[in-house]
Amino acid sequence: MTKTFDHGGGVRSVQVPIPDNPLGHTLVYVVDTGRGPVLVDTGWDDPASWDTLEAGLAACGTAVPEVYGVVITHHHPDHHGLSARVRETSGAWVAMHAADAAIVRRTREARPERWYAYMAAKLTAAGAPEEHIAPLRAARGRRTLPGLSPALPDREIVPGELLDLPGRRLRAIWTPGHTPGHVCLHLEEAHPAQLPGHGRLFSGDHLLPEITPHIGLYEDPDDATVTDPLGDYLDSLERVGRLTPAEVLPAHQHAFTDAPARVRDLLGHHEARLAGLLALLSEPLTPWQLAERMEWNRPWADIPYGSRNIAVSEAESHLRRLVEQGRAEPVAGSVPVTYAAV
Repeated sequence: MTKTFDHGGGVRSVQVPIPDNPLGHTLVYVVDTGRGPVLVDTGWDDPASWDTLEAGLAACGTAVPEVYGVVITHHHPDHHGLSARVRETSGAWVAMHAADAAIVRRTREARPERWYAYMAAKLTAAGAPEEHIAPLRAARGRRTLPGLSPALPDREIVPGELLDLPGRRLRAIWTPGHTPGHVCLHLEEAHPAQLPGHGRLFSGDHLLPEITPHIGLYEDPDDATVTDPLGDYLDSLERVGRLTPAEVLPAHQHAFTDAPARVRDLLGHHEARLAGLLALLSEPLTPWQLAERMEWNRPWADIPYGSRNIAVSEAESHLRRLVEQGRAEPVAGSVPVTYAAV
């Protein structure tokens, strides 16, 4: 059964399922405007997800052909996946921050074997064992890779600017960390239930009520820029906290209030995690060895193959933050490179 919720003030949400994913669903928001509904994110590109989106829009009193625009918080497939199909059906524009649009463009142009070679090289450098890397080497001959044909956006979200939503005030807030071009969207209107605070915030994956967003390295085989995603995320968190929205409308789980308290929780979580990793680095460790020793929601032995790649990326983003802070450093001459506390 399709689940929708009326948040008041011309904002509704539709739970669009994510296949085989513990998150369960993406909350696609339907914002009424003077030109028709605008969607914030679209959900995963899957037939069942599309059917749910169609049914959800019908339950909201509208339909896909009536959609005026699509605003994408970030390029991940559970947010951007159905954008092309919505645009084909409705003629709607699709907007995204330039940094994520560049990733979409490069992703569409990259050959699958380039991605497999890139991931194999990254995991080798991180100290992954050969048995973990071997499937990537074997896969290089594949001609397809899931998620390599996302829709190219036709509008750019410019941070600080109001978006083209006739009759509404929706301002883009650049919040890099989860992705380089992640944006939150501040609805600068009085809360319909008169909750204290400043409007409402569509937070995408930046600010979630009960889980910590994944912060890994920005994966891109054609961009060698050395970035600090966790540093980006922590800075972005503080910026969002200062907005003091009356209510946060995230892309997963449920709406919540007291954004500053949630920001403090997440800042504390990451500082505690960095301190824990620093203790582990009393001996030199590769990123893979560090990931093996970190605390996850299950033992390392029970973490599936693909999730281990994500875990190593998260370990590397925390390592990079420690190096940026001067609290850890690579051990000279180590191959694969190991890191130790300073």
